[in-house]
Amino acid sequence: MRIIVGGIRHETNTFSTLHTGIEDFQIKRGSEILSEEPWLDFREVEWAPTLLAYAFPHGLVEERAYLSLKSELINCIDASLPADGVLLDLHGAMEVEGIGSGEVDLVKSIREIVGVNTPTAVSLDLHGNISHELAEKTDVLTGFRTAPHVDSTQTKVRALMHLMECIKKGLKPLNIIVKLPMILPGEFAVTDMEPARSLYGRLYEIEHVNGIIDTSLFIGCAWSDTPNTSLSVVVVAGGREYGEKARNMARSLAREIWARRREFAPEVTPLPVDEAIEAALRSRDKPVLISDTGDNVTAGGAGDTVVLLEKLLQAEAANALVDGIVDPEAVFMSAQAGKGARVSLDLGGKLDRLNSHPLSVEGIVTYVDYPKLAVLRVDGVEVIVTSKRRVLTTLKEFEEAGVNPLKKKIIVVKVGYLFSDLRQIAKKNIWALTPGFTSLQIEKLPYTRVKRPIYPLDEEFEYYES
Repeated sequence: MRIIVGGIRHETNTFSTLHTGIEDFQIKRGSEILSEEPWLDFREVEWAPTLLAYAFPHGLVEERAYLSLKSELINCIDASLPADGVLLDLHGAMEVEGIGSGEVDLVKSIREIVGVNTPTAVSLDLHGNISHELAEKTDVLTGFRTAPHVDSTQTKVRALMHLMECIKKGLKPLNIIVKLPMILPGEFAVTDMEPARSLYGRLYEIEHVNGIIDTSLFIGCAWSDTPNTSLSVVVVAGGREYGEKARNMARSLAREIWARRREFAPEVTPLPVDEAIEAALRSRDKPVLISDTGDNVTAGGAGDTVVLLEKLLQAEAANALVDGIVDPEAVFMSAQAGKGARVSLDLGGKLDRLNSHPLSVEGIVTYVDYPKLAVLRVDGVEVIVTSKRRVLTTLKEFEEAGVNPLKKKIIVVKVGYLFSDLRQIAKKNIWALTPGFTSLQIEKLPYTRVKRPIYPLDEEFEYYES
């Protein structure tokens, strides 16, 4: 069987003042795509790899960038026909300036080329804001089931297996979607905590019912202000004859989620900035990790606010680490000065000018890997400064930067929930309610496009299934 594979992935933070340009995308073409996942293990598939583009969570995707990628992808798909099926790797929360949902626009265009009878399966992030139109224009939607994400490859393989079954058996699946009037920051739905743990456990029960192919619970992306922003339940029926059964199951799960809406909460109680710093300084644990939740680069934060760094310096903190602050100019100046040199510079606050400001610091350059990053020691605080928006999340990355996090008393990380290695080394985790594009205080964000009423922006209203 011949299967076309490709996609464009992006999680868009519409509250960011920044934009995602073509230079922000990592692009794989042709056979490069096949080396990324275990596709070559499926020997019965004749692959037609096209284009796969991915950009780190960021602001609105520039229309010109999206249209350029879309045009190339569409042309590649057209040149790959005829095919038995299409496998797409998307996110679910990509917003394009002047267009809206990138996923909807993309699948509509693909449908026009491959036709309505070519099975199309899509793997998605559980933080996708899924629309009825996306569900209607595709045959199988399936999403991650873990946050932090550890099942990306499993989800893509599951989408492929469903697609192969559709091709072999001539199935015409039906995506049934129920939208809930709820917005949740991803940090409120860590999947190994209640209520998410048991609700995601229900997915396995539902999809084993006769006639049901797959079930997904999409938490959505709270920092993407769109008409589709909300939780979604998707149950995939094996055909129209199972549509009503799938709809009843989707509604049942949606009612269960709604009934437990007030149970969703962060795994760590967030503290105001000053209290977070004080708690870290008082703690006897080592290392204490402070999550800079308002500038979470994995959800579209700018990555250059200096609020916590400034507070640590004011408190004369010792043996602390800030991971990291994006400032390519500071990396260049540090590289020019060289390891061991003393530098004076204005650090950070150049991207997110709404919530931060450049901080004048004087420090010693302790490590340089130009043009990637530099490490500065400013009084008792080491600062990892990067040229691009990123956060070091593995022990290997810290080692490569010449930093041993295990010896630090306090580590500031620009994430919300901790990723695997960070989670393992943290003796204590404190969440700071910092300002930024990814503020956890979503009730204070300037939403204008979400469908109202919606919880928790609105409290008292009746929920009608849609």
